[in-house]
Amino acid sequence: MPFNSMAFVYFLLFFGFLYLLVPRRFTSLLFLAASYLFYGWWEWRFLGLLLFTTIAAYLFAIGISVSGRTATGRTLLTVSLATNLAVLGIFKYANFFALSLASALSACGLHVSIPTLNLLLPVGISFYTFQTMAYTIDVWRGTIPPERNLLNFAAFVSFFPLLLAGPIERGSHLLPQLKLTPRPQREDFRSAVWLMVFGYFLKVFLADNLALVVDQIYLNLNQASGLDLVVCHYAYAFQIYGDFAGYSFIALGVARLFAIKLNENFHFPYFISTPRNFWRHWHITLSLWLRDYLYIPLGGNRGSRPAMYRSLMLTMLLGGLWHGAAWHFVLWGGYQGFLLILHRMFSIKTPAQPPSILKRLSTWFLMFNLTCFGWLLFRVPDLQTLLIIFRRSIAAPFSVSDRTLYWSGLSAFYIVFPLAILLVQWRKSAPTRMPFESDILKAITYFIMLFLLLALGSWGTRTFIYFGF
Repeated sequence: MPFNSMAFVYFLLFFGFLYLLVPRRFTSLLFLAASYLFYGWWEWRFLGLLLFTTIAAYLFAIGISVSGRTATGRTLLTVSLATNLAVLGIFKYANFFALSLASALSACGLHVSIPTLNLLLPVGISFYTFQTMAYTIDVWRGTIPPERNLLNFAAFVSFFPLLLAGPIERGSHLLPQLKLTPRPQREDFRSAVWLMVFGYFLKVFLADNLALVVDQIYLNLNQASGLDLVVCHYAYAFQIYGDFAGYSFIALGVARLFAIKLNENFHFPYFISTPRNFWRHWHITLSLWLRDYLYIPLGGNRGSRPAMYRSLMLTMLLGGLWHGAAWHFVLWGGYQGFLLILHRMFSIKTPAQPPSILKRLSTWFLMFNLTCFGWLLFRVPDLQTLLIIFRRSIAAPFSVSDRTLYWSGLSAFYIVFPLAILLVQWRKSAPTRMPFESDILKAITYFIMLFLLLALGSWGTRTFIYFGF
């Protein structure tokens, strides 16, 4: 059940009304019922997989807590992580590794037919498996106690606003809120309305309309010039931001309707000037997950510089693979790791005097374009398409056609107003709030956004990009 559908609107109204009526002791049961209906609407057969993941994590966490930091506890933790990774491996990566092995053997002259699995990828599997993995690791580390109430824990794993595409929540943050379940106040509703309207605006108006530009250029790569491709990947940078940040803001807003505060997932990622800060501002909950459960256990900043660079690169390669079972995602992860290593190698201590405006603008411009090049690696369907793009960029680097002007103008039209709002939010350090205090400016902002949504929004035409991860 996608957020950008009328079915979800009716679903939210129905369960929101029930939430206001049922006694507080039944809210976990209500959340669980809503979440399983929400997930089962897409494919009911995968409810069993979600239930299996939930019960396995619940039992393993209790066993780890009882055993403590002993050999038995470590074994239970290992089996728990292996179970989650096996679920991911079977449904998401089995065919990728099988086909990659077959291609490698074929390149060596060995033509072997390796069987593949004809399995549908469960939506949200990467998110809820990472959430349960973090939970069991935290119980092992002793940072949180295991949740003994299975109903509360199942509601935590399957909480429907974040079930399909995050944010990836920690047990220490979300579980206590699900158990307290306070009644929403006026400020909760005010915040929820802004987050949901802005999230839909980013998704339905910005991202889905820019997707038409990006897709048209990809469908006409053989006629595209270098400038067309620049327009394409500037547009894609805002498309993927609007799509994923839009989902995250809607998720935060839906949760806030129930007086639950989820973690912020985006903090103006295109207004920063270093690779390190990019990953502190883009998909923040995944970045923190990779840091706490992969990079630091691999050695982190401890040890020699080569060891640190190895840990960085391995973390980003696996982070790229997390996004999808394809080599261009691995390449994108390697590219991000390369940027992080270069930044670590050549960064200097902050000077006593702040940098000039010209230097700040130049470093921002460089970082934004490096990010857009990374999105090229992320967007291409395969490595062969990437080679076609490079050839077209060399063959006709500066050719300007009517299509170039049309795509440029259309992209600018969809980007300018959302970007203006983001700039005001950035200046006021308000990533999740309405940036204006004046009632008149608030009313004008809402009016323009709702008008553009209703008049030009591409409703219900596209699923969210991160549903495929």
